[in-house]
This record gives sequence, C-alpha cells and structure tokens, in this order.
Amino acid sequence: SLDTKQIIKGVSMDPRIGNHYNNPSFGYGGYCLPKDTKQLLANYADVPNNIMTAIVDANRTRKLHIADMILKRSPKVVGIYRLTMKMDSDNFRDSSIQGVMEIIKGSGTEVVLYEPTLDTVEFNQCRVIKDFNEFKDITDVVVANRFSDELKDIIDKVYTRDLFSRD
Repeated sequence: SLDTKQIIKGVSMDPRIGNHYNNPSFGYGGYCLPKDTKQLLANYADVPNNIMTAIVDANRTRKLHIADMILKRSPKVVGIYRLTMKMDSDNFRDSSIQGVMEIIKGSGTEVVLYEPTLDTVEFNQCRVIKDFNEFKDITDVVVANRFSDELKDIIDKVYTRDLFSRD
C-alpha cells in the first residue's frame, strides 16, 4: 500500500489515472460541471440515490472548508490571485475560487482581486487591483488556486492547495 508521502510525490495508486489528477484545488467549477451535476439531481429527483447529492454537497463543503482555513488567519483584506482554474488560462467562468471568494466576502472580510485579464475596476463587488505590487502590499492573505513564481516573495501570505505548482 502507498503512504501519503508517495502519493504527494506524484505516485498514483492507479496508473490509468496518472499523476496530474493528484493536485488538489478549491473544488470543481467551470461552466458545465456544476450545472450538469445539479441537472442530474433534478432529473433523478424521484429516483433514490446518494451519489449526485454527495458530489454537490462535497463541493460546497470543500469551498466552506477552504474559506474557513483562510478566515482563521484573521485577515482584514484577502486577495484573490487570479480567478482562473488553470495556469495560462483566461477562462474563469464560474471558477471554484469564486465560490470561496463569495464565502469570505459574506463574512464581512474585504476581498480584492488581481486578475490581469479583467478590464474593470470591480468584479462581483470586489475591487480589482491592477498593480501587482499594490495587490501584494494591501493583502493579509493571498488565495491562489495555482501557485506562481511571482508569489514567491510573499509565500508566507499565500494560501493554496496546489501541491505541485502545476495543473
């Protein structure tokens, strides 16, 4: 049997799955999967089942847990570093980090964003900070779905679940 250290090093329990699935995130998001799982729940509302409900509930629980871990640091300002789900992507439609962001914002904690692809001053009632150095300076915790080298100088502020610094 494999121990946790072997799994974290990228050894997969099942070689058909591969190592790239062993890098945790903030839950699932995107345009299709959340909508599809909720649609399946509705389609089979009259059929006894637990798995679809468990999947939707587990995703919500994951986001609540992540937000709780961040809020335990007692930040005054939480910075969201990129809204995208994957590195080198500009697609952040319904990304999981937005769910975490909403929970944190709902606690009364200020949330600011650094998302270079946004051309607005506000997104979902959060300030968009264009200057990366200003973003780093004003935040107490920086939430990053995927770690980036540009965060190395503030590693003590960063909250991520990214074990391998890759997708």
